[in-house]
Amino acid sequence: MKLLSKIQNPWPVGLVIFFIVFVTYIVGFVVYASRQKMDLVREDYYDQEIRFQKQIDRVQRSAPVLTDADIQYDATHDLVTVSIPSVKQNDISGTVTFYRPSDAALDNDVKLGLDEAGRQSVSVHSLRAGPWKVRVQWNSAGQEYFFEKPIVIKRTASS
Repeated sequence: MKLLSKIQNPWPVGLVIFFIVFVTYIVGFVVYASRQKMDLVREDYYDQEIRFQKQIDRVQRSAPVLTDADIQYDATHDLVTVSIPSVKQNDISGTVTFYRPSDAALDNDVKLGLDEAGRQSVSVHSLRAGPWKVRVQWNSAGQEYFFEKPIVIKRTASS
């Protein structure tokens, strides 16, 4: 009690306590931040960059072909129809990938097999309801092409 009664002005003590608390907080935060694992760069960074550049090239190469291409979802029949009418079917190979952003274990690949009209229908009855990305990648005449479209698979109580 005598100490508090001798202190005429509490500001110096308050400032010292404030700086001690502030420095303790900063030191604690630096220790916490330095112990966090930072995985910002992949080990195969350069390989990923080359693959990404190839993907950019595929998308750019696909732009003229995609003027009449489309992906449609028919909820009543549980079908996704891929349509690429401008592609010649004689020398084409590729895949239709159903990509689930929230769960990679649900991803599904189907071999691309267009009919004479440049269409392929794929049943999505076995896929879970929710958001999907339908990705179409194909090779034709030694060139790779790619396009994708997001869809939402909806289920009614009867299906």
